[in-house]
Amino acid sequence: MIENVKAGLSPFSSAIKATTEVKKGENTPAEVTANFGDFLKKAIDGVSEQEKAVHKVTDRFIIGQADVSEVMVVSEQAQLSLQLTAQIRNKVVEAYQEMMRMQV
Repeated sequence: MIENVKAGLSPFSSAIKATTEVKKGENTPAEVTANFGDFLKKAIDGVSEQEKAVHKVTDRFIIGQADVSEVMVVSEQAQLSLQLTAQIRNKVVEAYQEMMRMQV
């Protein structure tokens, strides 16, 4: 996980790259929905992997194989990713509720 931090990768970077490669106007609504679903799944899986990495580093810290700065970096990164995921979820729910309020 620390290697991902050094490389500038986040759980969202691969999903963002995949969505930017999709060209507008060439996809059907079903394909766009599937792409968005894949984006969210990859992002949530990335957050889950970061949480597992925090547990591994914490276990290494307990037995004396990691220093406190490594634990702090990994835990803060996981916390920020979780906060970002929660904010994305909130925006999606808000957009859905706004669409449901629209009158046709």
